[in-house]
Amino acid sequence: MGKRRRFVEEHQNHEAWAIPYGDLVTLLLAFFVTMYAISSVNAGKYRVLSDSLSAAFRGAPSSPQVITVRESPTDINASLPITEVNRMFTAGMPAYMRMPLPQASGTERIGQPTPGSADPRDQQNKEREQYEMARNAELDGVEADVSNALTSIAGNNNVHVLRHGDNVEVQISSDILFSSGDARLAAGALVPLDSLADALKAWPNRVRVIGHTDDRPIRTAEYQSNWELSAARAASVVRLFGARGVDPKRMAVIGYGETAPMQPNTSAAGRNANRRVAIVILGRDSKGEE
Repeated sequence: MGKRRRFVEEHQNHEAWAIPYGDLVTLLLAFFVTMYAISSVNAGKYRVLSDSLSAAFRGAPSSPQVITVRESPTDINASLPITEVNRMFTAGMPAYMRMPLPQASGTERIGQPTPGSADPRDQQNKEREQYEMARNAELDGVEADVSNALTSIAGNNNVHVLRHGDNVEVQISSDILFSSGDARLAAGALVPLDSLADALKAWPNRVRVIGHTDDRPIRTAEYQSNWELSAARAASVVRLFGARGVDPKRMAVIGYGETAPMQPNTSAAGRNANRRVAIVILGRDSKGEE
């Protein structure tokens, strides 16, 4: 008996069409990407696209390739906005391509100040220096004017013009301005104080007039303590300045009594130094005496 021939039905693969279809879609995608890339010629984008395709089909190169950007109208730094450049160098690119572009001669790095442009910090420093110079010049002028105004009473160590940082301080002995225990200005004090008021009137600076006494107690019907006496003496000077045209809004009266001596009150010379009226002309930034 002859052998029975066995027929085995071969299995048919119904999804075989997917392989050529996938290849076709891949080729079409590569074709349209290439067409889009060359639609606007740019040296930087062309090189990035070429390296990306090479890396995708042949694998990443063994050593990094330096991207050279020449100075030309199609320079990537000049042609692309910063957002697109950042996207190209961060979205889905191999690590070796994320290095910054080398700086070509005559080109400028993105985000860096252009040559010749002013640095904001330099401009601020320049303005600050100009402001300091103007303030110092103003205080120098104030110091010179008040010194000239008090020339007539500057003898016998009665007047001192001092510079304390942003302030100019004029110290006048109370003995040539007031009688003992009194806050009314002496007749001989009116002329120099008028001259001083005229000098201060020409400047816009604020003025603090401060009264000081020695430590000898006082108790009269008019002044119960050295606080009242020192404040009343300072107020008399301010009243005279206001009458001579100094803006009252610029001035303030302060009375320290015997609480801020310059020298110990153990001698007549020390007490004489402590009995004084201080006229402080404030600089622009000074907070003055609080």
